[in-house]
Amino acid sequence: MSAEKILGDWKKRSFKPVYWLEGEEDYYIDKIMNYAEHHLLPESEAGFNLSVFYGKDANWSDIVNACMRYPMFAEKQVVLLKEAQQMKDIDKLENYIEHPLASTIFVVSYKEKTLDKRTKLYKTIKKDGEVFTSEKIKEYKLVEWVTEYIKAQDFSMSQKGVLLLVDHLGNDLNRIVNELEKITVNLGQRKTITEDDIEKYVGVSKEYNAFELQAAMSKKDLAKAIRIIQYFDGNPKAAPIQLVLPALYGYFSKLYIIFGMTDKSENAVKPFFYNNPFAAKEAIATAKIYGYEGVERALLLLHEYNLKSVGVNDSGTSDGSLLKEMVVKMMG
Repeated sequence: MSAEKILGDWKKRSFKPVYWLEGEEDYYIDKIMNYAEHHLLPESEAGFNLSVFYGKDANWSDIVNACMRYPMFAEKQVVLLKEAQQMKDIDKLENYIEHPLASTIFVVSYKEKTLDKRTKLYKTIKKDGEVFTSEKIKEYKLVEWVTEYIKAQDFSMSQKGVLLLVDHLGNDLNRIVNELEKITVNLGQRKTITEDDIEKYVGVSKEYNAFELQAAMSKKDLAKAIRIIQYFDGNPKAAPIQLVLPALYGYFSKLYIIFGMTDKSENAVKPFFYNNPFAAKEAIATAKIYGYEGVERALLLLHEYNLKSVGVNDSGTSDGSLLKEMVVKMMG
């Protein structure tokens, strides 16, 4: 069941007695928990009928006692257990979950992990409740997700702007949404998010960023690559080497995969590059520019300089100097 389906059922006042929200992607878990806390009950009922517990400090017996209470002056009560992955003796909730009170809506957030499907606890929840597993979004779906999210908020952004944002923030959906909210709240009546807005409110330069460095390296444009690295050197927060190296490694790893593919067409390559046909075309061109040996050498150098950036076989060379040295070797 999707987050949208759960929220849709709740808006129709259709409830199950137990909801177990688990998985690595916090965004959907937080979205459901936030709705449960602020919208399942009218404000007039929440004071008497909403109980919130936190796993680290919660005692299982207190949670069960809260769940076993009957609602006051209302049809339903809501009991929330947040950060349940930090709770000791969580298995002791089994007895209540096996015989839940129909008038209680018990919602549990169990982040960063999932229950073993073989356990009695999992099987008990599945019998009469709902297990929602929130998985990290696949990289190739990220641009589409951000584009659809922006559209749903009644805004628009260029494809390059979306790529710039995604490349800078990665697949942390909560962080992406927070940064987009930071931008849109400052736009006034304007509905188009520009690259200038991203630069101003997110703090990533539209000209000097990891995405533009990758673009320069893909064409073996050494002069532009050095200019970007010099900007990084003068603005350490713009693109720390710990952000740049993994981004480049991810890109060249995808180029390496292309060489092993029987079908090297844009359509076949596209899923590795956010389903973006332009990015796929550029990647195919870059693979030809570097060749198999060049891409392999680039990956080895990225590994070597990642170690140097944390002090292995290096006596304190600056991040900017390490990047310049590495880029020159990769393009040579």
